[in-house]
Order: sequence, then C-alpha cells, then structure tokens
Amino acid sequence: MTEKACRNCHMITPGSVCPVCKTSSLSSDWAGYVIILDPANSAIAQKLNISAPGKYALRVR
Repeated sequence: MTEKACRNCHMITPGSVCPVCKTSSLSSDWAGYVIILDPANSAIAQKLNISAPGKYALRVR
C-alpha cells in the first residue's frame, strides 16, 4: 500500500484518513519527509507548524 500525505497538515499516512486533522484530502504526489519525535522541543516542528509527532511530507502536490 502506498503512503499518502495530507494536503492540509502534510502528515504521511498509509490509511485513507489523516489521523491529525481527520480529513480525507490525501495525495500520493509528495516529496521529501521529516520525522518529528518531540514537537514541543523541535525547532523544525515549530518552523513547520507541527504539533503532533509523526512523519511529515515537505512538499505535497
């Protein structure tokens, strides 16, 4: 099964619904990813406005 990225929050998920924002607006056309373990202490998570740990796409088309 192909992983898809949410068009709203960019979280990468294997399912058909985003676990963070609960939307079904997913895309299989994404590039690059970052894994956030501790969003509260991560400068990258703050820059990307990420509040939940997980795997996120850098670009979603």
